Amino acid sequence: MHLRSLTLRHFRNVGFSTLDFSGQRHFLAGANGQGKTNLLEAAGFLTALRSFRATDNRVLVGHGQTTAAITCQLEHERFGDTHVIIKLRHEGKELWCDQARGTRLADHLGKFPTVVFSSQDLQLVRGPPTGRRRWLDLTLAAMDAAYLHALQRFTRALAGRNALLKSGRAVDKELDAFEQILAPAATELITLRAAGLQALGASLRTAYAQLCDSGEPADLKYDPDFEEPSVELLLARLEAGRARDAQFRTTLLGPHRDDFRFTVRGTEAKNFASEGQQRSLVLALRLAQAAWFQEKSGVRPVLLADDVLGELDPARRRRFWSAIDPQSQVIATGTGRPDAALGEWQVFEVASGEFTEKADNQGLKG
Repeated sequence: MHLRSLTLRHFRNVGFSTLDFSGQRHFLAGANGQGKTNLLEAAGFLTALRSFRATDNRVLVGHGQTTAAITCQLEHERFGDTHVIIKLRHEGKELWCDQARGTRLADHLGKFPTVVFSSQDLQLVRGPPTGRRRWLDLTLAAMDAAYLHALQRFTRALAGRNALLKSGRAVDKELDAFEQILAPAATELITLRAAGLQALGASLRTAYAQLCDSGEPADLKYDPDFEEPSVELLLARLEAGRARDAQFRTTLLGPHRDDFRFTVRGTEAKNFASEGQQRSLVLALRLAQAAWFQEKSGVRPVLLADDVLGELDPARRRRFWSAIDPQSQVIATGTGRPDAALGEWQVFEVASGEFTEKADNQGLKG
């Protein structure tokens, strides 16, 4: 898939701007806070109608505005020339694809894959489980409608059970009603997460070997809160834990407490890997995500690299670019221009939400 043009209207700090992309590699250069990441955020919105930075879509609509819009012209492996419009309002969003309005998110999933490489990705190794679970949910749901449906059912049932526990008036009959929905959805999530992380782990091992010494094997390990994907066993555990859950006024067992961890040479990367190894791990994770998206969708993702190149030493930077599929479209950002050794780039300078293509797009070290 190639993004041929992108138009933003009232999206964050971008009042109105159109970028026409030519070639395979595009670079947005400018000082911090000018709108470079906002454009990547808009391009990434294509995949699952979600932001990789924010959970509340209201922050995406420009200050003082009631609506925002993202318009994309795509060259697509499966659909040919495709026109997509996403309209954002404070109270919701709508999708139009080739003048037909989309009515279900599940019908959209898997069609327009993008993968974001962000400097914030280090938190996937170093940070709390919440960030890793969110990344896993977004990744798996972006390609699998069954995962999205299971996650929605589980989230609703969990919210209902927790509200009942918080009220202090929970009775077994009411708890049982939520648990009958929660347990099947939870066991489906456990099964799909285990399979997804196994596939992603295999690709991560390959990508990490390309980025680093192949003598440093890396891996992903799933740490489910409840290991046995059995509805009956989970129902029994939930029932047995009702008194404790009532005491703490929340559900203490289930996939909402899952985690996964990175390892290098069999040791915990969070505690024992160097900063260089940790950066390589998250880059390998994103490369694995891109490979998995392509395998699941049959569409080569657009790669969005947000200020990650300048944080790599020259050797890792060269290995990173050699690990990327040469046919993939890349849109990258940075405060300077890309290294000329990385090839020819289409360069846009960014200032105060405005994007200006530079006629001389020879790379300069930045």
